Amino acid sequence: MKLKICGMKYVDNMTEVAKLQPDYLGFIFYDKSTRFFDASIPKLPKTIKKTGVFVNASLSDIVKKVNTYQLDAVQLHGEESPEFCKILRDTELISAARNLEVIKVFSIKDEFDFSILEPFEDVCDYFLFDTKGKLPGGNGYTFNWAVLKHYPSTKPYFLSGGIGIEEIDSLKSFFKSQESKFCYTIDVNSKFEIKPGLKNIEKLKEFKSQL
Repeated sequence: MKLKICGMKYVDNMTEVAKLQPDYLGFIFYDKSTRFFDASIPKLPKTIKKTGVFVNASLSDIVKKVNTYQLDAVQLHGEESPEFCKILRDTELISAARNLEVIKVFSIKDEFDFSILEPFEDVCDYFLFDTKGKLPGGNGYTFNWAVLKHYPSTKPYFLSGGIGIEEIDSLKSFFKSQESKFCYTIDVNSKFEIKPGLKNIEKLKEFKSQL
């Protein structure tokens, strides 16, 4: 099981979080977010995938951020179409020979129409399931994971939305269930913050050790 820590904002804090060796670090390039990122990224271990989070951004803006920050993955949190995902995946505008991962986000509360996923099957690398709320992400509470019993795909997915230390027991139960079969990564954010974008290192250490 991999771990993604999202909503990074402060350079010194990133350096400390990176010492925990998460698999992904997320940087939010959405200017309406309290975790909006516009700083520099310190040198990180190559094992950590730098992930840019975008909400209905233009292709040119995403490409610019990928090239500027040498991102390894993009997380699309808006109403991006399958065609947009395909263009982003196939574009030759990405510098160097980067194998850019495309993660498409879908929001869930108590039910979800999984047929929506089908057009995205061949144009993204992962799905991410987050909690449906007022904000595109970082709402701070979980959705009903039992909905994933009906997940029809074999594509690996990220589980996100209000996951904190309090959810450890729920996660352990979830991992024993059939619906977790294709869960690839646990994505955490707001439940580990001192303030938006500033992560509590001790809480993250405890979570990672228990996970």
